[in-house]
Amino acid sequence: MSFVDVRVRFAPSPTGFLHVGGARTALYNYLFAKKMKGTFILRIEDTDRERSTLEAEKAIMEDLEWLGLLWDEGPYRQTERLSLYKEHALDLLKRGLAYKCYCTESEIEEMREEMLLKGIAPRYNGRCRDLSEEERERFEKEGRKPAIRFKVPGDGEITFEDIVRGHFKFSLADIGDFVIMRSDGIPTYNFAVVIDDHYMGITHVIRADEHIANTPKQLLLYEAFGWKPPQFAHVSMILGPDRSKLSKRHGAVAISQYRRDGYIPEAMNNYLPLLGWSSPDDREIFSMEEMIEAFSLDRLSKSPAVFDIGKLTWMNGHYMRSLPLEKIYEYSLPFFLEKGFSMNEEWLKKVVFVYREHTSTLREMVEEALPLIRFSLPFSSDVEEVLEGEDVPKILEAFLEVFYPFKYKEVSSSEIWELLKEVVSKVGLKRGKVLFPLRVAITGRRSGPELYYIIELIGIKEALRRVQEVLSYIKGK
Repeated sequence: MSFVDVRVRFAPSPTGFLHVGGARTALYNYLFAKKMKGTFILRIEDTDRERSTLEAEKAIMEDLEWLGLLWDEGPYRQTERLSLYKEHALDLLKRGLAYKCYCTESEIEEMREEMLLKGIAPRYNGRCRDLSEEERERFEKEGRKPAIRFKVPGDGEITFEDIVRGHFKFSLADIGDFVIMRSDGIPTYNFAVVIDDHYMGITHVIRADEHIANTPKQLLLYEAFGWKPPQFAHVSMILGPDRSKLSKRHGAVAISQYRRDGYIPEAMNNYLPLLGWSSPDDREIFSMEEMIEAFSLDRLSKSPAVFDIGKLTWMNGHYMRSLPLEKIYEYSLPFFLEKGFSMNEEWLKKVVFVYREHTSTLREMVEEALPLIRFSLPFSSDVEEVLEGEDVPKILEAFLEVFYPFKYKEVSSSEIWELLKEVVSKVGLKRGKVLFPLRVAITGRRSGPELYYIIELIGIKEALRRVQEVLSYIKGK
Protein backbone atom coordinates (compact mmCIF):
# COMPACT_ATOMS: atom_id res chain seq x y z
CA MET A 1 0.00 0.00 0.00
CA SER A 2 1.39 3.38 -0.94
CA PHE A 3 1.33 6.25 1.51
CA VAL A 4 -1.36 8.15 -0.38
CA ASP A 5 -3.82 5.23 0.00
CA VAL A 6 -4.12 5.55 3.79
CA ARG A 7 -7.53 6.86 4.88
CA VAL A 8 -8.56 7.14 8.53
CA ARG A 9 -11.52 8.70 10.29
CA PHE A 10 -12.46 10.24 13.60
CA ALA A 11 -16.14 9.49 14.19
CA PRO A 12 -17.54 11.15 17.32
CA SER A 13 -21.13 10.86 18.46
CA PRO A 14 -22.53 14.37 19.13
CA THR A 15 -24.18 13.38 22.39
CA GLY A 16 -21.74 15.30 24.58
CA PHE A 17 -18.47 17.18 24.61
CA LEU A 18 -15.06 16.08 23.33
CA HIS A 19 -13.21 14.58 26.27
CA VAL A 20 -9.62 13.43 26.81
CA GLY A 21 -10.15 9.94 25.39
CA GLY A 22 -11.86 11.16 22.24
CA ALA A 23 -9.28 13.88 21.68
CA ARG A 24 -6.47 11.30 21.98
CA THR A 25 -8.23 9.04 19.43
CA ALA A 26 -8.57 11.99 17.05
CA LEU A 27 -4.88 12.80 17.52
CA TYR A 28 -3.76 9.24 16.78
CA ASN A 29 -5.81 9.20 13.58
CA TYR A 30 -4.55 12.64 12.56
CA LEU A 31 -0.90 11.82 13.29
CA PHE A 32 -1.07 8.55 11.37
CA ALA A 33 -2.76 10.20 8.39
CA LYS A 34 -0.16 12.95 8.22
CA LYS A 35 2.75 10.53 8.74
CA MET A 36 1.52 8.34 5.85
CA LYS A 37 0.60 11.28 3.59
CA GLY A 38 -2.98 10.03 3.82
CA THR A 39 -6.45 11.44 4.45
CA PHE A 40 -8.03 12.36 7.78
CA ILE A 41 -11.85 12.24 7.66
CA LEU A 42 -14.37 13.62 10.14
CA ARG A 43 -17.62 11.67 10.39
CA ILE A 44 -20.43 12.63 12.77
CA GLU A 45 -22.22 9.51 14.00
CA ASP A 46 -25.52 11.16 14.88
CA THR A 47 -28.01 8.28 14.64
CA ASP A 48 -28.83 8.51 18.37
CA ARG A 49 -31.66 10.94 17.69
CA GLU A 50 -32.67 11.34 21.33
CA ARG A 51 -29.23 12.39 22.58
CA SER A 52 -27.49 13.92 19.54
CA THR A 53 -27.52 17.72 19.35
CA LEU A 54 -26.25 20.32 16.92
CA GLU A 55 -24.71 22.16 19.88
CA ALA A 56 -22.56 19.15 20.75
CA GLU A 57 -21.56 18.68 17.11
CA LYS A 58 -20.51 22.32 16.86
CA ALA A 59 -18.58 22.13 20.15
CA ILE A 60 -16.68 19.00 19.04
CA MET A 61 -15.66 20.63 15.76
CA GLU A 62 -14.58 23.81 17.55
CA ASP A 63 -12.37 21.79 19.89
CA LEU A 64 -10.82 19.87 16.99
CA GLU A 65 -10.10 23.16 15.23
CA TRP A 66 -8.60 24.60 18.43
CA LEU A 67 -6.30 21.57 18.65
CA GLY A 68 -5.37 22.13 15.00
CA LEU A 69 -6.74 18.74 13.91
CA LEU A 70 -8.21 19.97 10.64
CA TRP A 71 -9.95 17.27 8.64
CA ASP A 72 -9.27 16.68 4.95
CA GLU A 73 -12.82 15.44 4.24
CA GLY A 74 -16.15 15.93 5.97
CA PRO A 75 -17.88 16.35 8.15
CA TYR A 76 -20.06 13.50 6.91
CA ARG A 77 -23.23 12.84 8.93
CA GLN A 78 -24.92 9.48 9.24
CA THR A 79 -28.41 10.98 9.32
CA GLU A 80 -27.77 12.25 5.78
CA ARG A 81 -27.04 8.69 4.58
CA LEU A 82 -30.11 6.77 5.82
CA SER A 83 -31.16 5.66 2.34
CA LEU A 84 -27.76 4.00 1.86
CA TYR A 85 -28.15 1.93 5.04
CA LYS A 86 -31.71 0.95 4.12
CA GLU A 87 -30.60 -0.19 0.66
CA HIS A 88 -27.96 -2.48 2.14
CA ALA A 89 -30.27 -3.86 4.82
CA LEU A 90 -32.81 -4.79 2.11
CA ASP A 91 -29.99 -6.44 0.15
CA LEU A 92 -29.18 -8.69 3.12
CA LEU A 93 -32.89 -9.50 3.54
CA LYS A 94 -33.23 -10.50 -0.12
CA ARG A 95 -30.17 -12.73 0.10
CA GLY A 96 -31.45 -14.45 3.23
CA LEU A 97 -28.60 -13.11 5.37
CA ALA A 98 -30.94 -11.07 7.56
CA TYR A 99 -34.54 -11.30 8.74
CA LYS A 100 -37.32 -9.19 10.23
CA CYS A 101 -37.63 -9.38 13.99
CA TYR A 102 -40.97 -8.51 15.62
CA CYS A 103 -39.92 -9.00 19.24
CA THR A 104 -40.81 -6.19 21.61
CA GLU A 105 -38.38 -4.68 24.08
CA SER A 106 -40.15 -6.42 26.97
CA GLU A 107 -39.91 -9.80 25.22
CA ILE A 108 -36.21 -9.31 24.62
CA GLU A 109 -35.72 -8.34 28.26
CA GLU A 110 -37.53 -11.53 29.32
CA MET A 111 -35.14 -13.54 27.12
CA ARG A 112 -32.19 -11.80 28.72
CA GLU A 113 -33.37 -12.46 32.28
CA GLU A 114 -34.13 -16.10 31.50
CA MET A 115 -30.63 -16.66 30.11
CA LEU A 116 -29.04 -14.94 33.10
CA LEU A 117 -30.98 -17.21 35.46
CA LYS A 118 -29.62 -20.22 33.58
CA GLY A 119 -26.10 -18.84 33.76
CA ILE A 120 -25.96 -18.23 30.02
CA ALA A 121 -24.42 -15.10 28.51
CA PRO A 122 -27.42 -13.09 27.21
CA ARG A 123 -27.96 -13.02 23.45
CA TYR A 124 -30.93 -13.10 21.11
CA ASN A 125 -32.37 -16.62 20.92
CA GLY A 126 -33.44 -16.48 17.28
CA ARG A 127 -37.20 -16.50 18.01
CA CYS A 128 -38.07 -14.62 14.79
CA ARG A 129 -35.43 -16.25 12.61
CA ASP A 130 -37.74 -18.81 10.97
CA LEU A 131 -41.20 -17.25 11.24
CA SER A 132 -43.87 -18.51 8.88
CA GLU A 133 -45.67 -16.09 6.59
CA GLU A 134 -48.78 -16.42 8.76
CA GLU A 135 -46.82 -15.49 11.91
CA ARG A 136 -45.34 -12.44 10.22
CA GLU A 137 -48.77 -11.31 9.05
CA ARG A 138 -50.20 -11.77 12.54
CA PHE A 139 -47.43 -9.62 14.10
CA GLU A 140 -47.95 -6.89 11.52
CA LYS A 141 -51.74 -6.89 12.11
CA GLU A 142 -50.91 -6.31 15.79
CA GLY A 143 -49.09 -3.16 14.68
CA ARG A 144 -45.61 -4.42 15.45
CA LYS A 145 -42.90 -2.68 13.43
CA PRO A 146 -40.02 -5.03 12.74
CA ALA A 147 -36.35 -4.46 13.24
CA ILE A 148 -33.91 -6.22 10.93
CA ARG A 149 -31.48 -8.72 12.41
CA PHE A 150 -28.35 -10.17 10.83
CA LYS A 151 -28.15 -13.96 10.74
CA VAL A 152 -25.01 -15.04 12.54
CA PRO A 153 -23.77 -18.52 11.50
CA GLY A 154 -24.48 -21.01 14.26
CA ASP A 155 -20.97 -22.31 14.77
CA GLY A 156 -17.36 -21.62 13.91
CA GLU A 157 -15.03 -18.77 14.82
CA ILE A 158 -14.10 -15.35 13.58
CA THR A 159 -10.54 -14.07 13.97
CA PHE A 160 -8.61 -10.92 13.24
CA GLU A 161 -5.16 -9.45 13.83
CA ASP A 162 -5.11 -6.18 15.73
CA ILE A 163 -2.16 -3.87 15.07
CA VAL A 164 -1.82 -3.07 18.78
CA ARG A 165 -3.07 -6.21 20.51
CA GLY A 166 -2.30 -9.05 18.16
CA HIS A 167 -4.53 -12.08 17.52
CA PHE A 168 -8.22 -12.21 18.51
CA LYS A 169 -10.58 -15.17 18.22
CA PHE A 170 -14.34 -15.11 18.87
CA SER A 171 -16.79 -18.00 18.92
CA LEU A 172 -19.83 -17.30 16.72
CA ALA A 173 -21.99 -19.22 19.19
CA ASP A 174 -21.45 -16.39 21.71
CA ILE A 175 -22.55 -13.57 19.41
CA GLY A 176 -26.20 -14.17 18.54
CA ASP A 177 -28.22 -12.55 15.76
CA PHE A 178 -27.86 -8.78 16.12
CA VAL A 179 -30.02 -5.88 14.99
CA ILE A 180 -28.74 -3.93 11.99
CA MET A 181 -31.78 -1.67 11.46
CA ARG A 182 -34.10 -0.59 14.24
CA SER A 183 -37.86 -0.60 13.79
CA ASP A 184 -37.79 3.20 13.19
CA GLY A 185 -35.50 2.76 10.17
CA ILE A 186 -32.36 3.98 11.95
CA PRO A 187 -29.25 1.78 11.56
CA THR A 188 -27.40 0.44 14.55
CA TYR A 189 -23.80 1.47 15.19
CA ASN A 190 -22.21 -1.73 13.90
CA PHE A 191 -24.17 -1.68 10.65
CA ALA A 192 -23.71 2.00 9.82
CA VAL A 193 -20.02 2.02 10.65
CA VAL A 194 -19.26 -0.88 8.29
CA ILE A 195 -21.09 0.72 5.37
CA ASP A 196 -19.54 4.12 6.05
CA ASP A 197 -16.01 2.76 6.42
CA HIS A 198 -16.37 0.80 3.17
CA TYR A 199 -17.71 3.65 1.05
CA MET A 200 -15.29 6.15 2.56
CA GLY A 201 -12.39 3.83 1.74
CA ILE A 202 -11.16 3.62 5.33
CA THR A 203 -7.96 1.58 5.45
CA HIS A 204 -7.21 1.75 9.19
CA VAL A 205 -9.64 1.98 12.10
CA ILE A 206 -7.87 3.47 15.13
CA ARG A 207 -10.25 3.54 18.09
CA ALA A 208 -10.66 2.83 21.80
CA ASP A 209 -10.37 -0.75 23.03
CA GLU A 210 -13.99 -0.67 24.23
CA HIS A 211 -14.85 -1.35 20.58
CA ILE A 212 -13.06 -4.71 20.48
CA ALA A 213 -16.35 -6.49 21.25
CA ASN A 214 -17.95 -4.79 18.22
CA THR A 215 -15.28 -5.96 15.81
CA PRO A 216 -16.51 -9.57 15.20
CA LYS A 217 -19.99 -8.32 14.29
CA GLN A 218 -18.48 -5.80 11.89
CA LEU A 219 -16.26 -8.45 10.31
CA LEU A 220 -19.31 -10.67 9.74
CA LEU A 221 -20.96 -7.80 7.87
CA TYR A 222 -17.85 -7.19 5.76
CA GLU A 223 -17.88 -10.87 4.86
CA ALA A 224 -21.61 -10.81 4.02
CA PHE A 225 -21.09 -7.91 1.59
CA GLY A 226 -17.89 -9.36 0.15
CA TRP A 227 -15.89 -6.31 1.21
CA LYS A 228 -12.31 -6.17 2.42
CA PRO A 229 -12.22 -4.96 6.05
CA PRO A 230 -9.83 -2.26 7.24
CA GLN A 231 -6.96 -2.94 9.61
CA PHE A 232 -7.88 -2.43 13.26
CA ALA A 233 -5.83 -0.75 15.99
CA HIS A 234 -7.55 -0.70 19.38
CA VAL A 235 -5.83 1.73 21.74
CA SER A 236 -5.58 1.29 25.48
CA MET A 237 -7.81 2.80 28.14
CA ILE A 238 -6.87 5.95 30.03
CA LEU A 239 -6.95 5.57 33.82
CA GLY A 240 -6.80 8.04 36.68
CA PRO A 241 -3.72 8.25 38.94
CA ASP A 242 -5.38 5.71 41.29
CA ARG A 243 -5.72 3.35 38.27
CA SER A 244 -9.51 3.51 38.34
CA LYS A 245 -11.55 4.53 35.29
CA LEU A 246 -10.75 8.10 34.32
CA SER A 247 -13.39 10.50 35.61
CA LYS A 248 -13.93 14.19 36.30
CA ARG A 249 -12.27 13.91 39.70
CA HIS A 250 -9.04 12.93 37.89
CA GLY A 251 -9.26 15.87 35.48
CA ALA A 252 -11.19 14.12 32.70
CA VAL A 253 -13.16 17.18 31.76
CA ALA A 254 -14.11 18.32 28.28
CA ILE A 255 -11.38 19.74 26.05
CA SER A 256 -13.42 22.97 26.02
CA GLN A 257 -12.96 23.17 29.80
CA TYR A 258 -9.19 22.90 29.44
CA ARG A 259 -9.43 25.78 26.97
CA ARG A 260 -11.37 27.84 29.54
CA ASP A 261 -8.85 26.90 32.23
CA GLY A 262 -6.02 28.36 30.17
CA TYR A 263 -4.32 25.32 28.67
CA ILE A 264 -2.87 25.75 25.20
CA PRO A 265 -3.23 23.42 22.20
CA GLU A 266 0.50 22.75 21.83
CA ALA A 267 0.56 21.22 25.32
CA MET A 268 -2.58 19.12 24.77
CA ASN A 269 -1.26 17.87 21.41
CA ASN A 270 2.04 16.92 23.03
CA TYR A 271 0.69 15.32 26.21
CA LEU A 272 -2.31 13.31 24.97
CA PRO A 273 -0.43 11.12 22.43
CA LEU A 274 1.99 10.10 25.20
CA LEU A 275 -0.94 8.43 26.97
CA GLY A 276 -0.46 5.10 25.26
CA TRP A 277 2.31 5.84 22.76
CA SER A 278 6.04 5.78 23.46
CA SER A 279 8.55 7.81 21.51
CA PRO A 280 11.51 6.02 19.94
CA ASP A 281 14.04 8.05 21.95
CA ASP A 282 12.10 8.54 25.23
CA ARG A 283 11.64 12.24 24.54
CA GLU A 284 8.64 13.99 26.07
CA ILE A 285 8.57 17.35 24.29
CA PHE A 286 7.45 17.30 20.65
CA SER A 287 6.19 19.91 18.26
CA MET A 288 3.33 18.72 16.06
CA GLU A 289 5.75 18.30 13.13
CA GLU A 290 8.14 16.24 15.29
CA MET A 291 5.26 14.13 16.61
CA ILE A 292 4.07 13.37 13.08
CA GLU A 293 7.59 12.35 12.07
CA ALA A 294 8.06 10.07 15.10
CA PHE A 295 4.56 8.55 15.28
CA SER A 296 3.88 4.94 14.35
CA LEU A 297 1.11 2.50 15.26
CA ASP A 298 3.57 -0.19 16.33
CA ARG A 299 4.61 1.92 19.32
CA LEU A 300 1.09 2.08 20.75
CA SER A 301 0.87 0.27 24.08
CA LYS A 302 -1.51 -2.52 25.12
CA SER A 303 -1.34 -1.34 28.73
CA PRO A 304 -3.70 1.30 30.12
CA ALA A 305 -2.25 4.81 30.32
CA VAL A 306 -2.43 6.94 33.47
CA PHE A 307 -3.66 10.52 33.11
CA ASP A 308 -1.70 12.96 35.27
CA ILE A 309 -3.09 16.50 35.39
CA GLY A 310 0.12 17.63 37.09
CA LYS A 311 2.20 16.41 34.14
CA LEU A 312 -0.12 18.15 31.68
CA THR A 313 0.14 21.39 33.68
CA TRP A 314 3.93 21.11 33.79
CA MET A 315 4.01 20.62 30.02
CA ASN A 316 1.65 23.57 29.56
CA GLY A 317 4.03 25.73 31.59
CA HIS A 318 6.90 24.62 29.36
CA TYR A 319 5.04 25.80 26.26
CA MET A 320 3.96 29.03 28.01
CA ARG A 321 7.64 29.90 28.38
CA SER A 322 9.05 28.44 25.14
CA LEU A 323 6.55 29.50 22.47
CA PRO A 324 6.99 32.92 20.82
CA LEU A 325 5.75 35.79 22.97
CA GLU A 326 3.38 36.86 20.17
CA LYS A 327 1.59 33.50 20.24
CA ILE A 328 1.16 33.46 24.02
CA TYR A 329 -0.14 37.02 23.83
CA GLU A 330 -2.73 35.97 21.23
CA TYR A 331 -3.82 32.99 23.33
CA SER A 332 -4.04 35.06 26.51
CA LEU A 333 -5.78 38.17 25.16
CA PRO A 334 -9.35 36.88 25.77
CA PHE A 335 -8.40 36.06 29.37
CA PHE A 336 -6.99 39.56 29.94
CA LEU A 337 -10.06 41.25 28.46
CA GLU A 338 -12.38 39.01 30.49
CA LYS A 339 -10.68 40.22 33.70
CA GLY A 340 -10.94 43.90 32.81
CA PHE A 341 -7.49 44.65 31.38
CA SER A 342 -7.57 47.39 28.77
CA MET A 343 -6.70 46.58 25.16
CA ASN A 344 -3.13 47.91 25.15
CA GLU A 345 -1.11 45.53 23.00
CA GLU A 346 2.38 46.87 23.76
CA TRP A 347 1.77 46.93 27.52
CA LEU A 348 0.02 43.53 27.62
CA LYS A 349 2.92 41.91 25.78
CA LYS A 350 5.21 43.23 28.54
CA VAL A 351 2.84 41.71 31.11
CA VAL A 352 2.97 38.36 29.31
CA PHE A 353 6.77 38.55 29.13
CA VAL A 354 7.00 39.04 32.89
CA TYR A 355 4.26 36.76 34.19
CA ARG A 356 4.56 33.73 31.91
CA GLU A 357 7.89 32.87 33.55
CA HIS A 358 6.16 32.17 36.86
CA THR A 359 2.88 30.51 35.81
CA SER A 360 1.68 27.33 34.13
CA THR A 361 -1.65 28.26 32.48
CA LEU A 362 -3.02 31.33 30.75
CA ARG A 363 -5.70 31.77 33.40
CA GLU A 364 -3.15 31.52 36.21
CA MET A 365 -0.96 34.09 34.44
CA VAL A 366 -3.82 36.58 34.18
CA GLU A 367 -4.92 35.97 37.78
CA GLU A 368 -1.36 36.60 38.97
CA ALA A 369 -1.24 39.83 36.98
CA LEU A 370 -4.46 41.23 38.47
CA PRO A 371 -2.62 43.41 41.05
CA LEU A 372 -1.40 45.49 38.11
CA ILE A 373 -4.93 46.83 37.61
CA ARG A 374 -6.60 46.12 40.97
CA PHE A 375 -5.48 47.56 44.26
CA SER A 376 -7.64 48.03 47.33
CA LEU A 377 -7.28 47.97 51.09
CA PRO A 378 -7.71 46.16 53.38
CA PHE A 379 -5.63 43.19 52.21
CA SER A 380 -6.19 39.61 53.36
CA SER A 381 -5.09 38.82 56.92
CA ASP A 382 -2.03 36.78 55.89
CA VAL A 383 -0.86 39.70 53.74
CA GLU A 384 -1.58 42.40 56.32
CA GLU A 385 0.48 40.61 58.97
CA VAL A 386 3.55 41.43 56.83
CA LEU A 387 2.72 45.13 57.22
CA GLU A 388 2.65 44.88 61.01
CA GLY A 389 6.44 44.73 61.29
CA GLU A 390 7.96 47.62 63.24
CA ASP A 391 10.29 48.55 60.37
CA VAL A 392 7.56 48.74 57.72
CA PRO A 393 6.75 52.50 58.09
CA LYS A 394 10.45 53.30 57.81
CA ILE A 395 10.75 51.13 54.66
CA LEU A 396 7.72 52.75 52.99
CA GLU A 397 8.96 56.26 53.82
CA ALA A 398 12.37 55.45 52.35
CA PHE A 399 10.69 54.22 49.17
CA LEU A 400 8.70 57.45 48.87
CA GLU A 401 11.81 59.53 49.39
CA VAL A 402 13.97 57.66 46.84
CA PHE A 403 11.35 57.25 44.12
CA TYR A 404 9.52 60.59 44.35
CA PRO A 405 11.95 62.48 42.06
CA PHE A 406 11.12 59.96 39.30
CA LYS A 407 7.36 60.27 39.65
CA TYR A 408 6.78 61.58 36.13
CA LYS A 409 9.64 59.82 34.37
CA GLU A 410 9.73 56.61 32.34
CA VAL A 411 12.27 54.41 34.04
CA SER A 412 13.40 50.94 32.92
CA SER A 413 13.31 47.87 35.13
CA SER A 414 17.10 47.90 35.45
CA GLU A 415 17.02 51.53 36.63
CA ILE A 416 14.21 50.71 39.06
CA TRP A 417 16.34 47.89 40.46
CA GLU A 418 19.13 50.39 41.20
CA LEU A 419 16.61 52.64 42.99
CA LEU A 420 15.36 49.71 45.04
CA LYS A 421 18.91 48.92 46.10
CA GLU A 422 19.19 52.55 47.19
CA VAL A 423 16.06 52.10 49.37
CA VAL A 424 17.64 48.99 50.93
CA SER A 425 20.82 50.93 51.67
CA LYS A 426 18.85 53.82 53.18
CA VAL A 427 16.89 51.55 55.53
CA GLY A 428 19.95 49.58 56.57
CA LEU A 429 18.30 46.15 56.63
CA LYS A 430 18.89 43.01 54.62
CA ARG A 431 17.48 43.15 51.08
CA GLY A 432 14.71 40.59 51.68
CA LYS A 433 13.56 42.38 54.84
CA VAL A 434 12.99 45.51 52.75
CA LEU A 435 11.71 44.20 49.43
CA PHE A 436 9.16 41.77 50.88
CA PRO A 437 7.07 44.46 52.69
CA LEU A 438 7.41 46.70 49.62
CA ARG A 439 6.04 43.92 47.41
CA VAL A 440 3.08 43.49 49.75
CA ALA A 441 2.43 47.23 49.87
CA ILE A 442 2.54 47.61 46.09
CA THR A 443 0.70 44.43 45.02
CA GLY A 444 -1.27 43.15 48.00
CA ARG A 445 0.40 39.76 47.30
CA ARG A 446 3.14 37.86 49.11
CA SER A 447 4.71 36.53 45.91
CA GLY A 448 5.05 37.26 42.22
CA PRO A 449 7.59 38.42 39.64
CA GLU A 450 10.55 40.62 40.52
CA LEU A 451 9.41 43.87 42.10
CA TYR A 452 11.25 46.05 39.57
CA TYR A 453 9.19 44.49 36.75
CA ILE A 454 5.97 45.21 38.61
CA ILE A 455 6.90 48.84 39.28
CA GLU A 456 7.87 49.29 35.61
CA LEU A 457 4.48 47.86 34.52
CA ILE A 458 2.32 50.01 36.82
CA GLY A 459 4.57 53.08 36.62
CA ILE A 460 6.39 54.89 39.43
CA LYS A 461 3.53 57.36 39.92
CA GLU A 462 1.10 54.53 40.69
CA ALA A 463 3.65 52.73 42.88
CA LEU A 464 4.12 55.92 44.93
CA ARG A 465 0.36 56.35 45.27
CA ARG A 466 -0.06 52.78 46.56
CA VAL A 467 2.82 53.02 49.02
CA GLN A 468 1.48 56.33 50.38
CA GLU A 469 -1.99 54.79 50.76
CA VAL A 470 -0.60 51.78 52.65
CA LEU A 471 1.56 54.00 54.86
CA SER A 472 -1.47 56.12 55.81
CA TYR A 473 -3.48 52.96 56.39
CA ILE A 474 -1.01 51.32 58.80
CA LYS A 475 -0.44 54.60 60.66
CA GLY A 476 -4.20 54.97 61.00
CA LYS A 477 -4.42 51.51 62.53
